Amino acid sequence: MLAALIPNVWFFAAATAVTYAADWYLHQRGSYLVNRLNKVRAGLPIRFLLRQLMLILLLARLDLAEDPLFYAAVATFLLFYGLQAPHGALTTLIRLRRTMPVVTRNVDLHAVRIPDAPPGTLLRRSGEKMLHLDIPAVAGILIAAATGEDIVGFVGAALTLVLALAYLAALVPYIRRGRLVPPAAAVLKAVDTWLREYQPTVVLYFSGSNESAYQGNMWLETMARVEGRPLIIMRERGLIPQLSDTSVPVLCVPAGTHLMNLNLSTVRVCLYPANVGKNIHILRVPTMKHVFIGHGDSDKLASVNPYSKVYDEVWTAGRAGRDRYALADVGIRDEDIVEVGRPQLEPILSWTGAVKNPIPTVLYAPTWEGWDDNPGNTSLLLAGENIVRRLLAADDPVRIIYKPHPFTGIRSGKAKAVDGRIRGMLGKAAAERAAEPRWAKEAERAAAAHSAAKAELVRIDARLAELAAVGRSGGDESEESRVSLADPAREAETAQLRAAWNDAYWRSFGWWEHRTVTGAQPKLYDCFNESDAMVSDISSVVSDFIASGKPYAVTDSAALGSEEFKRQNTAVRAAVILSNSAEELDELLAAVADPAADALAEARRELKTYLLGPDEPTSMEQFNAAVRALTAKAEARNAGVAQRLGDQPVAVPDREAASSGVGTGEPEALAEAGAAADPDAVADTAVTEGTSPVR
Repeated sequence: MLAALIPNVWFFAAATAVTYAADWYLHQRGSYLVNRLNKVRAGLPIRFLLRQLMLILLLARLDLAEDPLFYAAVATFLLFYGLQAPHGALTTLIRLRRTMPVVTRNVDLHAVRIPDAPPGTLLRRSGEKMLHLDIPAVAGILIAAATGEDIVGFVGAALTLVLALAYLAALVPYIRRGRLVPPAAAVLKAVDTWLREYQPTVVLYFSGSNESAYQGNMWLETMARVEGRPLIIMRERGLIPQLSDTSVPVLCVPAGTHLMNLNLSTVRVCLYPANVGKNIHILRVPTMKHVFIGHGDSDKLASVNPYSKVYDEVWTAGRAGRDRYALADVGIRDEDIVEVGRPQLEPILSWTGAVKNPIPTVLYAPTWEGWDDNPGNTSLLLAGENIVRRLLAADDPVRIIYKPHPFTGIRSGKAKAVDGRIRGMLGKAAAERAAEPRWAKEAERAAAAHSAAKAELVRIDARLAELAAVGRSGGDESEESRVSLADPAREAETAQLRAAWNDAYWRSFGWWEHRTVTGAQPKLYDCFNESDAMVSDISSVVSDFIASGKPYAVTDSAALGSEEFKRQNTAVRAAVILSNSAEELDELLAAVADPAADALAEARRELKTYLLGPDEPTSMEQFNAAVRALTAKAEARNAGVAQRLGDQPVAVPDREAASSGVGTGEPEALAEAGAAADPDAVADTAVTEGTSPVR
């Protein structure tokens, strides 16, 4: 605006370039500022329109208001803005008509024809692409205003309109019936047909935000090994891209009405990893038994949620989970609790008693800040920087792996800030260590091996991307539902490559280098195997780490005191208890360096059995045994209900009454109906005279 009012064409051109670049940058980053601008009525179309109005103002201030260029600019921008409506309507219609009521993986939907999706370039961020087509007009008009060559402005304006019309023309073919997915009724019928053929027996039911995808992912390998015919049911479309590779069939059913109308009559056990409101849509099905399995075993309040009363059973890892519910007294009956171990923990390697590398590696894996401001939720806020600072200042060198919880900072700005400072501390420490002669020599000796490992990572990533691209590039979720069928050979190669990737990742940098680990890879358990000790908070991470037998420390951020902290939290009874100053870390480092100084080794072994169950039978065997037992209960319940319904007297209208229009039945007619259902029940049939028959 300032450049237009002065007026100065070159200043205006520079400011315009900055605004285009800023918009592009914000959308590339997915910045929340974009949403905030929309809420204050400064959304993307308005910003582009304002820029075009400023250009009109510039022309007026340059005394070009009577020039043909001025009228051409006004007409072009009006027409261009008018084309936004049909463009938006077309893209919205295509998306809606390409959206199926379900999204699937490993489900054969050959019964319905799902055509190829439009090219991703047409629909991905389509609004931005359409609006940016004004660049030729803006650039041409600016050049014409600066040079007096109006023809440049006319050409730019014409090019903008031609490109906009071409974009519309490219979209039109995709609204034809043959390019759209079948109606919802046809797709749901195909899904029901598949369900009748597949006859699933065990369901993992998962709902939640995109950030909570890990809660479902941790059960995928277990579901692939469970006895019976497993099925995964999800509720949010956004979770599907977050789902890890699996050979188990997946049904994402966003609408509750569609889910409640699916034919799940063969399912006998339904497993729930999270307590969420949408669970009610399948909890209402009485023919299956419902089990809360959770997404970890810890002393957090979430592990004794009173909501768990709605389930037929609650499965815990070991005896600790059973005792936890008894102490909490939230209404969970002891006979409804089953100990099944933790099948997910099999990849965790047991400690040999010796440090893996020449210097110990300590994993710092704090949990997130939680939904309230309880100081005991996370160590980040009060102790995080102290923990990292003391580890960096240890008398003997230590390598730190920092793996924050995926939810860190989503609610608390303070937690997000601390997380950022810790990453900065580790980055600075890594740079300083790299400059020290000792580590510089190590880096020089290992340079070739590190380069080879990095090259191997690139190769593996490329191959994994090829294996993941089962459909065309840019295919939408409907097309992916059509082509995402299980391929045993592809799955075997993928598993092998992921193991090779993990090995190459840890070889791609020095065993002395500090590291911040985020994202899906490497996994938390891979960090367990790479470390010699861990510092964490009250969460399932601690219970899982105990499976390794390695020393660990837990921060008493709420300052309860060591004894009270241990009394309230089972998982810390074999831990080094840290205050918020983290001055007790020397005890943890001593236990890692010298097994003779490890006073808690025996306590960790006992606690492992108490928390996670016995080593024999294996957790997977215990889990499958629990599935079999609950399946038998479901079958017995269903058989009993069927028998009772078969024994129930059925009213037969009296013929004479029916012919005369009277709607009541005689006792004799009801007794005959009962005899027809069960002759032995005649003597027990008692119908009060004068009551209406049961319909």
